Amino acid sequence: MKVVKIVTNSIKLGQFLKFLGLVSMGGEVKNFLVQNTIKVNNVVIKQRGKQLFIGDIIEINREKFILEEKNDF
Repeated sequence: MKVVKIVTNSIKLGQFLKFLGLVSMGGEVKNFLVQNTIKVNNVVIKQRGKQLFIGDIIEINREKFILEEKNDF
């Protein structure tokens, strides 16, 4: 499982996919969601605006990521 650190408490799924480099523009997210299986906490998600929170486990085509808070003080 890969750890993804974010500076906010949440991030939208579309932004998360861009952050990972899986899509380069927001317009590509809809196609990506159609062509790939994405689960958040073991629930299949198809909404690009789905809000992801610290502690959520995101699975994209069997690859798992966990969101953690970035603490750079």
